[in-house]
Order: sequence, then structure tokens, then C-alpha cells
Amino acid sequence: MGELVKLAAERGRTARNSIKLGICGGHGGDPGSIHFCQSVGLDYISCSPYR
Repeated sequence: MGELVKLAAERGRTARNSIKLGICGGHGGDPGSIHFCQSVGLDYISCSPYR
């Protein structure tokens, strides 16, 4: 799944450099996911405050 997110981010930025990319939901509260999303250049992460 991570490869797909990375590929989508790369292709999205190629098509439109100003695009804002992010994730929301349970994955946003996982430290490993936060690190990964930051490494592929996502702009934001959203999750429940309980995460």
C-alpha cells in the first residue's frame, strides 16, 4: 500500500505541483504511518484526537 501512496504522490505532484496531499483516519495516528507520510511528501495528516 505504501508504494501506491508514494506513486500517487509523485504522479500527483508531476501533474500539478501545487496539489495538497494528505491522509485521514486511523493511519494518521500511527507513528510509523506519520513518518512514512512525511517521507513521501504528504502535506497533512488528520486523525481522531483519541489516536
